Amino acid sequence: MPFPKFDRSKLKIRPLAEREHDLNLDILLELDAPSTFENHALPGLSSALIEAKQKNRARILMMGAHVLRAGVQKHIIDLMDKGLISHIAMNGAGPIHDYELALIGATTESVAKYIRTGEFGLWRETAQINDAVVEGRAKGMGMGESIGRVILDGNFPYKDLSILAQALKRNIPVTVHIGIGYDIIHEHPNCDGAVLGGASYDDFLIFTEAVRNLEGGVLLSFGSAVMGPEVYLKALSMARNVALQKGETIAKFTTGVFDLVPIEGDHRQQAPKTDPKYYYRPWKTILVRTVVDGGVSHYIAGDHRDTLPALRRAAIRHLEAASNTTLGATQ
Repeated sequence: MPFPKFDRSKLKIRPLAEREHDLNLDILLELDAPSTFENHALPGLSSALIEAKQKNRARILMMGAHVLRAGVQKHIIDLMDKGLISHIAMNGAGPIHDYELALIGATTESVAKYIRTGEFGLWRETAQINDAVVEGRAKGMGMGESIGRVILDGNFPYKDLSILAQALKRNIPVTVHIGIGYDIIHEHPNCDGAVLGGASYDDFLIFTEAVRNLEGGVLLSFGSAVMGPEVYLKALSMARNVALQKGETIAKFTTGVFDLVPIEGDHRQQAPKTDPKYYYRPWKTILVRTVVDGGVSHYIAGDHRDTLPALRRAAIRHLEAASNTTLGATQ
């Protein structure tokens, strides 16, 4: 006998216009917004990004959805324009915030408010992301490209602020790495788990192909405690497996973790198993274990609204210095 399943046809779905939004376009940070945040690791990271660009090596940005909620979209798009990002990887919540901001200029609901009434996540327009993935999957697209294409080609008033759409416009892949049941679009009757799973797995393979180009490159993880380190770990193992068969290595590259968790002492040494922080995956995976054979790692603690713009500023300073050096050499 099969186990009973929830009947999604009984759900009451409401329009986004009836939702109270916690965030709107007021969160967006302008490129010239004043900031005093500095960190000793930023010059090394920005220098590595520029060198990776010059050598056409991978410049990968992995991020949790809170990065988008920090309002740094313009900074990410500018980094793409400067050639300092060649691949973006998101968790499943990232495209939801990106889609809603592009569509209505607002996103984020109060979990505390709407879980009490059984309305959390059950918003009609947001569920259209499921349809976008079905449509794109039928055309051979992964999840990130499917959603990005709908935003870029559709009637989205704020598509210029969409990371998915603007990356696609610049031919930069955005991959989406989901866990079934994690995201609000999975609540809806039009959610096809097999299609979402297949599209996200294609994105994983696209991401793994990008990791094959990581030697001499840079991998950045912003605010992703599970998706970033875990997806990266498996992709790196696959990429190294193929590289070693060809007598090649993927060892000398730079990683950077940006998060709120304080790390005391040397971040290049993992915490002992007696310390709960041993289980903090960005530390032991991205900062220690995967760079032990010749890589360099950096850790920057702080709010994404401070740290990502600070990284961009540091990169601009290095680009300007490199440009001035080149100009002086030709005179």
